[in-house]
Amino acid sequence: MKEIRAIIRPKRLSQLREALREISHFPGVTIFRGEGFTAPESIDRSSLRAELTDFSDKVLVSVIARDEMVDAITEVIMHECRTTQIGDGFIWVMPVISVQRIRDGHWLQASENGMECPSSQSDIV
Repeated sequence: MKEIRAIIRPKRLSQLREALREISHFPGVTIFRGEGFTAPESIDRSSLRAELTDFSDKVLVSVIARDEMVDAITEVIMHECRTTQIGDGFIWVMPVISVQRIRDGHWLQASENGMECPSSQSDIV
């Protein structure tokens, strides 16, 4: 399993959500809201006002998915969130060692239909 994270513009969240829902067996998404700024070397600040107001709203998208879903999910994020402007964000993928469901304490594993408890093939998250 992998965790896919992306920092995106908040205005792109609604269309991203709709596009992710179109992916077969999409496992779900968690959103974190925050602020950030672009690498200083990437932009031209010509005034003190620009220097003091360079934070902009951002959304961190987090998806835990099967390895074989990573390409499809990252392609959707790239397609739906790219404006070709500075500040579009980043996508990165990290390995997930284990997942435990809080509701019942079951350890989950990746399956063809999402994440399931190894002891119960019908118990899809």
